[in-house]
Parts: sequence; C-alpha cells; structure tokens
Amino acid sequence: MDDLVLVSVDDHVVEPPDMFERHLPAKWRDVAPRVERKPDGSDVWVYDGNTIPNIGLNAVAGRPPEEYGMEPTSFAELRPGCYDVAQRVRDMDANGVVGSMCFPSFPNLCGQLFSRSTDLDAGLAVLQAYNDWHIDDWCGAAPGRFIPLMLPPIWDPELMAAEVRRCAAKGCHAVSFSENPSKLKLPSLHDAHWDPFWQACVDEGTIVCLHIGSSSKLVITAPDAPVDVLITLQPVNIVQAAADLVWSPVLRRFPDLRIALSEGGIGWVPYFCDRIDWIYTRHHPWTGQDYGGRLPSEVFLERVVLCFIDDPAGTANLDRMNVDTVCWEADYPHSDSTWPISPETLWPSIDGLTDDVIDRITHGNALRHYRYELPGPREECTVGALRARAADVDVAPRAASSRRVERHTGAMELIHIGEAGKR
Repeated sequence: MDDLVLVSVDDHVVEPPDMFERHLPAKWRDVAPRVERKPDGSDVWVYDGNTIPNIGLNAVAGRPPEEYGMEPTSFAELRPGCYDVAQRVRDMDANGVVGSMCFPSFPNLCGQLFSRSTDLDAGLAVLQAYNDWHIDDWCGAAPGRFIPLMLPPIWDPELMAAEVRRCAAKGCHAVSFSENPSKLKLPSLHDAHWDPFWQACVDEGTIVCLHIGSSSKLVITAPDAPVDVLITLQPVNIVQAAADLVWSPVLRRFPDLRIALSEGGIGWVPYFCDRIDWIYTRHHPWTGQDYGGRLPSEVFLERVVLCFIDDPAGTANLDRMNVDTVCWEADYPHSDSTWPISPETLWPSIDGLTDDVIDRITHGNALRHYRYELPGPREECTVGALRARAADVDVAPRAASSRRVERHTGAMELIHIGEAGKR
C-alpha cells in the first residue's frame, strides 16, 4: 500500500475570500464576489444579488461524522486545507496523494452562478478572473501537485471555445461542464449548439469533466424522503449523462473528444454497457442510431473516462470495463471523501489486481487523460514517501464549534439549501 502513487481527479476547493484581488480588472472590481459574515456567524459569498452559503456538507474534512449536516458554516469552522493551498498540500501529503484536480464550490460546479449575471460582460470578467486565480494562484502555488481545471462561460459556446483556448495556453487542459445542460435551461447534449466548444476541446486536448450535480439538479423520489435517499441516488445523475452521451451525436461527431464522468462511480458500468448494446441491437433499425459497425459500449468504454472513490463492485468487475479509462478520486473535503485514510480504504479493493492495472487506475490514466506530470521521480511520490514528510500533520477529527447545528433530514430541504445561490 505504501508503494501506491495516488492522483485524485476529483477534489474540491473552498475559495478563499481574497481570490479576486489580483485577477479582476479595475473596471469590474465593484462587482466582484465578496465574503460577508452573517448574524449567525456563518460566512457567505455575495455576488450580483445572490447569496451563496458555504454548505457544511461540502467541507467536512477533519470533522467527526456526527457533525455532518447542511447548515451554513464559516471559514473559521473549516479545516484550513479546504481553502488554504499550502495547508491543502500538507493534507494531501498526510493522505498520501501526490496530485489533485479541484472542482469549484461557490460558483457551482460549472460556473452556473456567473451565467446568471445581470451583466454578462461582468460575468465573463469574473469567470476569467476565477480561472486565472485557479491556474496561477491555486495550482501555481505548488507546481506539479495540481491538475488545473477551468470554468466555461456556458451562456455562449463561442465564448466557451475562446476560454478553452485561452486557458490551454496557460497550461490548463480540463474543463468542468454540466452533465445535463437542459436542466440549466440551455440546449441539451443532443444539440449542435455546443459544437464550437467541443471542437475547441478537441483542438486543445482538453478533457470535458461532467460532475454529478453540475446540472444544479439531484435525483429525489419524494418530497418527504430522507436525505439518505438523495445521497444514495447521486450517481444516477451520471448514469443519465452517460445515456445522453451515448445516444447523442457528440461521441461520433467528435471522435477525438474525451469526456470524464466525475464522482459517478463505476459499479454500474457493466450493466449499463449490456443495456445500451441490447437497446442498439434491437432498436437501431427504427430509431436511426448508427455506430458504423461498432457497439455503443465499445465507443463508450474507449472514449469516456470513469472515476470512482471507493467502489468494490466496480474494481471487482474491471474485466468488464476498459482499465485504461478508469481513474481514482479522493473527493476532499466533501462528506464522501476517504481523507485521511484514502490508501487504507482503497487498498482492499485493489490488492488482488496486477501492479500494472493498479498503476493505471491510481495514477497512470490520470497522467494521460488530464495531461498531468508527476512532480518528481516515483519514489518521491508514493503514499509512504509523502506521509513520511507529513508525520506532523494532525488528522484527528476536531469539532468545528459550539454553534448550534441545524439537522436537515429531508431531501427537498437539502435541494432548497443547495439552490440558495439562485435567489
């Protein structure tokens, strides 16, 4: 286990309050997002009339599980590694993780917040400042430890293409996009509307990351269902996205495009592949789908990167997948994260695999698909080597505060809190 090299293709950053100070042009500084302290002691981001709380469940690293909840929180209650890049690297070392790609928090997973700007010119300026901060300050603070990830101006595919090219010139070759843009009242994945964006990603070798929840919608069964139901069904968003991709023209019209299904797990993949091949074989004569002599599962497994945190069913069925497109995630600092025992959690699921397969799914595939390079020789990037230099990092759970914690048990209540930034 200590010889593993772990690269996580899905973590998250809680953006620090000063992130826009260096990167937003003077013309737009008056409209910059800012952090305000609420009377209850929580910190919120304020932008263009929207108030976006730091939801506790999104940043629970270092807190005991009994404190997990949906209550808004403050920076003082968070583990510093959530928002301080130097401390994040220390927490990565303590977890034995050498590389990390960090999705956003307050702008929503694909920058939906900025797409709702009253002035979209200001929205573009703020979004570009966000990307510059992420690439230059967050990733640039620790060269080789992070995989840059940009946000796209999703309201205009031509602007998206231009931003993909601009960020690629800065060394960023991953972009976060919605797993279901129609839920954001935008054209669906079946529409040619997005073609300039897809083409720019192909041209620049940029992988498109579809993260669960990036449509601002989660799967619920009933208004009074407990939150456990919602959390259980989160990966269903990714299964829906996979079906959209397979039956859309995207994969066939852009054969060099690479797409990642972030935080969706992999245990569902064998059944999904059986299902799409069954549907294609029986129904394509009348539905008009044409995979040109190939089965849809072949194209899906070849072109779509699959990502998992801890998925024993998935790793037990890797022979039904393409081990060259499976990547691992730590999900720090979210509630599903395995920090600070990611190696111990992962090891039982992969211990029986060959060294070559282990290397591919723990880091090799990430290096290739996300155009990432290890920061040094392998012996300096292993779990054992990283943890040896972080022996002084305290990873014991710590209570956040004595502030009263609101317990949210209804799925609809969680949805409403998560959409608070829209109001």
